[in-house]
Amino acid sequence: MIIKKYKALTEKEAILLAKEDLGPDAIVMNVKKIKPGGIMRLFKKSRVELTAAIDDDMEEQAATTAPAAAPSVKSDEQTIDLRQERRGESAEEPFLFGKAFGENKDSYSEEAQNAIEEKINSIAKLLEQQMQTQKSAEASIKEAANQAISSGEATVKAEEKKTEPEQSGNKVVDLVIKQLMDSEVSEAHAKEIIDELTVKDDKQPIDNILANVYQKIVLKLGEIQPLTAGEKKPKVVFFVGNTGVGKTTTMAKLASLCTLDMKLKCAMFSIDTYRIAAIEQLKTYANILSAPMEVVYTPEEMAQSVEKFKNYDLILVDTAGRSHKSEEQKEDLKQIIDSVKEYETEVFLVVSATVKYADLLSIANTYGELFDYNLIFTKLDETNGLGSILNLKLDTGKPLSYVTWGQNVPDDIGVLDPQIIAKKLLGGGK
Repeated sequence: MIIKKYKALTEKEAILLAKEDLGPDAIVMNVKKIKPGGIMRLFKKSRVELTAAIDDDMEEQAATTAPAAAPSVKSDEQTIDLRQERRGESAEEPFLFGKAFGENKDSYSEEAQNAIEEKINSIAKLLEQQMQTQKSAEASIKEAANQAISSGEATVKAEEKKTEPEQSGNKVVDLVIKQLMDSEVSEAHAKEIIDELTVKDDKQPIDNILANVYQKIVLKLGEIQPLTAGEKKPKVVFFVGNTGVGKTTTMAKLASLCTLDMKLKCAMFSIDTYRIAAIEQLKTYANILSAPMEVVYTPEEMAQSVEKFKNYDLILVDTAGRSHKSEEQKEDLKQIIDSVKEYETEVFLVVSATVKYADLLSIANTYGELFDYNLIFTKLDETNGLGSILNLKLDTGKPLSYVTWGQNVPDDIGVLDPQIIAKKLLGGGK
């Protein structure tokens, strides 16, 4: 495969450069905005850096059909290694979330810890301001109510009082619970975290309580379990979930990471015969990665195809989007997975962070009746409420693995970082 990058003032200009150089079959892998640096940055315009790729065979065909005279293309293109491109320092990441694949997630630098402490301190100041505002508002409301009652203009009845969450009597604790609920953590889980704190009285500094809550959230998110090679070859990995959650793109991202970073030998299967576009999309990624691609229709074909690639490290299987309410579709999926039970298997349930939590829980419980799985959350760039990640972890007990936040392959994916999730749930990292 041939992978090149192009720089231009606009995305359209970069795409034209790529198409002119690589031909109409070129695939756009990534688009990044690069901000100028240095003292003259105020007088320079931002540029766009586009990464494009084409299969070697397609490049050769384009060369044989192209005119003798080479087109005059002036750009900053150069052949690159995807891993070097992804780790470059010049590009601005659109949405940093999670650690890079293969990094030691248990080691954190002093700089990162200091950043977290600063964020907790800023949250503490915010809570103090909210407390002062709340006290002023309560005093104003109380005064207005007393005046209305004394003048006979209002009567307060117990049955007309609005139902509110039970207050703890500790303003700091109440505000922390409110912040968690604003991040869509369920009230039950928010109070569960607070109840487990050993010290939460009014005499405790705000930052102490916040630090304890932060630590509790990190512990409750548990040990993260990313994809690894099996003890025996091949390990068959299934990506399941409802329609439209991003299974095909997520699988392609992981295939790129496993092939380029982990140096594993990967094959890619699709049993999504309902969507021709999904098969063609996967074929494109397979060609770019020089990985074999198979389309499977039945459990018998699945077993035969896996046997063909028994010397590979991983076989990644893209399944069709299915309704978790359809018993027939669930049974078909179970038969496919059971057809290779003699091999080591792993299932990733791919769910969208934008789906309301009641539906997420229903989906997770339905698939949990069929097999064990790890959780991948997609579309984090489309929502501010990440509480469903903590809720689903606590309600299902299933391990968390990855999060994704865009369509760029192989970027926009990372191993879920509990510290970042905890910080965001407490209002930091906006």
